[in-house]
Amino acid sequence: MNDFAERELTAVDVVVVGAGQAGLSGAYHLARAGIGHVVLDHAPRPGGAWQFRQPSLTYGKVHGMHALPGMELTGADPLRPSSEVIGEYFAAYEERFGLRVRRPVDVTAVRDGSDGRLLVESASGDRWSARALINATGTWDRPFWPRYPGQETFRGGLLHTADYPGPAPFAGARVVVVGGGTSAVQHLLELSEVAAATTWVTRRPPVFRDSGFGEAEGRAAVALVEERVRRGLPPQSVVSVTGLALTEAVRAGLVSGVLRRRPMFERVTPTGVAWADGRSVDADVILWATGFRAAIDHLAPLRLREPGGGIRLDGTRAVRDERVHLVGYGPSASTIGANRAGGAAVREIRRLLARDTAVAPALAAAP
Repeated sequence: MNDFAERELTAVDVVVVGAGQAGLSGAYHLARAGIGHVVLDHAPRPGGAWQFRQPSLTYGKVHGMHALPGMELTGADPLRPSSEVIGEYFAAYEERFGLRVRRPVDVTAVRDGSDGRLLVESASGDRWSARALINATGTWDRPFWPRYPGQETFRGGLLHTADYPGPAPFAGARVVVVGGGTSAVQHLLELSEVAAATTWVTRRPPVFRDSGFGEAEGRAAVALVEERVRRGLPPQSVVSVTGLALTEAVRAGLVSGVLRRRPMFERVTPTGVAWADGRSVDADVILWATGFRAAIDHLAPLRLREPGGGIRLDGTRAVRDERVHLVGYGPSASTIGANRAGGAAVREIRRLLARDTAVAPALAAAP
């Protein structure tokens, strides 16, 4: 008998995979609805992806952190690392609402089980049988590394935002930052204070948002991402369609030249990067602030992907399997979107469970 067969199979109504903003929101609404569930999180402690962010990203620098449902985050010191502030907040939230999160648990696969249930498998061999699944695994575990000619010849360091330690190790270094999002801007602003030189490179010209970003603009931005998901395409992040906020720090970076953007280079050389027109820049480090992709490989056995490469959703529900809900994916990838998606997923799951409960006696009574 193999290890998996020897492990006990735990039956629950719902398995929540991930205990970041989206997962905790889903668990909160499940608890309020009285639906039996378990929350599985691969991280070593509360805090979601925030716990892995560099200490230099203080809470005051965080771009839009919305409170979890039912409990505000108040009195936080803006000078403390966001990893500490939000980690402590998530831990307090789990305790207040009795959200017993099992960690660390690495979910390796979700499959069709018996009697119309889902089988959730973990690296340790523990297994759960569920009537529905809320997948809230986010993107942090899948950093996107572009490939450019000559990259393997570079004699300096190659680094991704996911492993960025803060500015101190880059003192005196020449750093090329690649990417047009908020992380790239944050890296450049703090690296410029210690590095010998910084160069900003993006595929498209960055768009800075000087005007207010209200509810109407937010809905329009989410709608753009939602349309891709509806078509079964890999989602873009909501942030990618909102533009970069023109804060005072960003204004100063534009004036000083720190945020002077260059177009994408053609190739990587042993000593830096080079453009097709003959220009080049020497570098000690290339920092890829090139974003992340959805961490959903464990869902592969369910064959949810469309030909376009993404998972097509109706709200939060996977079109190819009504038992599976994705929160923190595509249009719900922002913190406020994750909160709303958690509640929406639970409303759909309540209907699913109620329907299945009503159908089971009827089937049993049929001749």
